Amino acid sequence: MNGLLLIADACEDILPIVRVVRKGIMPLIQIGIPIVLIVLGTVDLGKAVIASDDKEIKAAQGRLIKRVLYAAVIFFMVTIVGLVFNIVATSGTNDGVGDDWRSCWQQAGK
Repeated sequence: MNGLLLIADACEDILPIVRVVRKGIMPLIQIGIPIVLIVLGTVDLGKAVIASDDKEIKAAQGRLIKRVLYAAVIFFMVTIVGLVFNIVATSGTNDGVGDDWRSCWQQAGK
């Protein structure tokens, strides 16, 4: 019982950090970076179209496709990492540590 109280206290101590990660950093990575990649690819393609160079247009299209794929990977990477952490938390021992970690993560999302 005493070990569970220490874990709850630890959750209270790191809750502001977990909240910043969950509500600040993860959405920025999941939403912001893909938007920036797609906008940059679109700007490159626009510059190539304005220049009217067929070779440059083909190269810009290839870069845009790669950036869209990178954006999709980054978008889903955050979900995959969250899923892996959830699996790791539930596959631990039955000492309550995984449940406390998960409850701390969910509390940070509120």
